[in-house]
Amino acid sequence: MVSQVKSKQRVADYGEVLTPSHIVNAMLDLVKQETERIDSRFLEPACGTGNFLVEILDRKIRVVESRYAKSQLEFERYAILAVSSIYGIDILEDNAEECRQRLFAVFEETYSRIYKDKVKAQCLETVRYILKKNIVHGDALTLKTVGTNPQPIIFPEWSLVNGSLLKRRDFAFHELLSHSSMRELPLFSDQGEEVFIPDPVKDYPPVHFLEVAHAYGD
Repeated sequence: MVSQVKSKQRVADYGEVLTPSHIVNAMLDLVKQETERIDSRFLEPACGTGNFLVEILDRKIRVVESRYAKSQLEFERYAILAVSSIYGIDILEDNAEECRQRLFAVFEETYSRIYKDKVKAQCLETVRYILKKNIVHGDALTLKTVGTNPQPIIFPEWSLVNGSLLKRRDFAFHELLSHSSMRELPLFSDQGEEVFIPDPVKDYPPVHFLEVAHAYGD
């Protein structure tokens, strides 16, 4: 049986209790359709080691495989889109890093199993880069990163444009939460309804999705 705590001290200091898989799946099944939509975005503000996010990505990757496995380029494009839809924050650095590694493993296992010696290093680099940006060592209460020089948490929005180009726009997390429209309108939706689209703090030109890891200089 997998332990739900790493240590009593972490429970005392941070209230850290890991959610068991059967509860994760039961909760995600309540929004099953969204967990299987490749580009639906999920944010876990206390993601721990990623129990919820890993299961969400696993569901999305299974959908990508079922639809696009016959074309490696199509699989890569939509699997990266699935990865880019996953966001997390955790106050503990080791948790954030373990979450990134677990999410990467979900992608890599399926990618390597299907394409074997055709796996592209650039594709793996893109996934690692996106996870580094999307899974943040931060405090969801202060809305800042954790460390010697805390900064406002910034999340990138990733979207496919013109086939294989990936568009990045960065948004301040505190702006997303403080905007009054956030309470009534969905964020970054593509379902046809009225949406809340905040102003980005930085806007980048589209780049090929296999060039993302080296495109921004950060």
